[in-house]
Amino acid sequence: MTEQALAPDAAAIAADLLALLETRTRTELGTDQELFASGLVSSMFAMELIVHLEKNYDIAITGPDLKLDNFRTVDRMTELVLRLRGEAADG
Repeated sequence: MTEQALAPDAAAIAADLLALLETRTRTELGTDQELFASGLVSSMFAMELIVHLEKNYDIAITGPDLKLDNFRTVDRMTELVLRLRGEAADG
């Protein structure tokens, strides 16, 4: 398998999410920063995050995975993507 065929790793997923969130919030963020409690992100924007994750990482977020806890931080969203792709978060 070539490098181009490999799915993005945790660092690439986190960087993508940070870029998206920082563009939308116009705020520099950390991967462990609470997005909703801080008021930076609304529950309506969570729906956009779900669509972004499903589209860009070829996953389906359904049922119990739709809980807000999975979207509170970039780290949690990255872990969700890796878990749904059947990968361990630590590689």
